[in-house]
Amino acid sequence: MIIPPFTKTYGRRTVLRTPQLTFDPGKIYVLIGPNGSGKSTFARITAGVLDPDEKNGKHVSDGVIRYMPQKSYPFRMSVRRNIMLSGGDPERAEELIRRLNLTAIEQQKISSLSGGETARMALVRVLMKPCDLLILDEPTSAMDMESAMISEQLITEYRNLYGSAVLLVTHDLSQARRLADEVLFFQEGELYEYGPAEKLLYHPQKEITRRFLEFYGSLAK
Repeated sequence: MIIPPFTKTYGRRTVLRTPQLTFDPGKIYVLIGPNGSGKSTFARITAGVLDPDEKNGKHVSDGVIRYMPQKSYPFRMSVRRNIMLSGGDPERAEELIRRLNLTAIEQQKISSLSGGETARMALVRVLMKPCDLLILDEPTSAMDMESAMISEQLITEYRNLYGSAVLLVTHDLSQARRLADEVLFFQEGELYEYGPAEKLLYHPQKEITRRFLEFYGSLAK
């Protein structure tokens, strides 16, 4: 899927400026960078829920996009009904509900759930059907370690099952090392460095990337 170049400004402040990017099927692309670097804005514009400054026709090439925002909106109904809103195979729903330990609460109203339970429900919902590009913005940040590890397995399995490109925003550099095929490093609204995960996470080319990785403990000093 081709993402054309775009910018996003608020008032006089440019918060994001990106080049054209291509996300190939079957690869996991991980976005890293400090708070305020533009990662979530990039995810929202790519998902089509936020417009860039200029919109000339379709922003992205044809293809189905599924998107889990950083704060997923739960509808006022049971966990299971939330999951089945977009349709899909009930047997797949059962499997995902079981894998993410939601079986005991699948008939509960969403208002009774914790943040971690809501995040698990939202992840199941977005993994229900195939797509060309799956966008996940901090999908495991509210989860405990066990749920986060199961979620990572399910994300990888989804990529393998459907051949989707996956775009994952995370602050967890250990998660980036486990999942990424390619890494995009954002800083102050710019894509500073982009490349294979093994190269960028361990042998970055730019000093600003190196300092970021050293600060967060991903790179030996």
